[in-house]
Amino acid sequence: MLVSHQLKSRFRKYSQLRLSSGLSGREVAEKMLVEHGIRDVKVISVDGELTDHYDPIKKTVNLSRSVYDERNAAAAAVAAHEVGHAVQHKMAYSWLMMRSRLVPIVSLSSRVLQWVILGGILLLNVFPQLLLFGILLFAFTTLFAFVTLPVEYDASNRALKWIQKSNVVNATEYDSASDALNWAARTYVVAAIGSLATLLYYISIYAGRRR
Repeated sequence: MLVSHQLKSRFRKYSQLRLSSGLSGREVAEKMLVEHGIRDVKVISVDGELTDHYDPIKKTVNLSRSVYDERNAAAAAVAAHEVGHAVQHKMAYSWLMMRSRLVPIVSLSSRVLQWVILGGILLLNVFPQLLLFGILLFAFTTLFAFVTLPVEYDASNRALKWIQKSNVVNATEYDSASDALNWAARTYVVAAIGSLATLLYYISIYAGRRR
């Protein structure tokens, strides 16, 4: 909650810093795509707050309205970060490819995981295999969370290098963009640690059934 609060606070702060280049989030994204030779990816606007993401199937960079239209350091950072994923996709970045292969498994397991875990705990003494199955499913979720870390950090690094090299931001704006992306990355770190802690908790329940 603290990291999420800080992230939103930083984005609100840096949203007040208008870019000297005058580019909107959409223009930043389109410029970065062109300069990386990516011409089959569209930049579109989506509803919501911090709902920005890259869709490798539809080949779209999806930017929230506060990023798509705005001309500030936070918008530039987020737009470039999402294009960073498109660049990873083009280059077949290994960690992104691994995460993509895990998506169907995690998506399927997420639909039944809570019921399997709940049933496994309730039936622990008579059917412990059900909880073990739930633990295996949750392990894929934890693995996905940790594989996501290098994907997100790499996308941010690509974004920051590009916006500085392309003079999209000045020195002050660069520091703001870097700080915004660092706080965004910390949310993934917290999610991964939380997932691991939960996995270990379920394992302890399963291991303690014989005591």
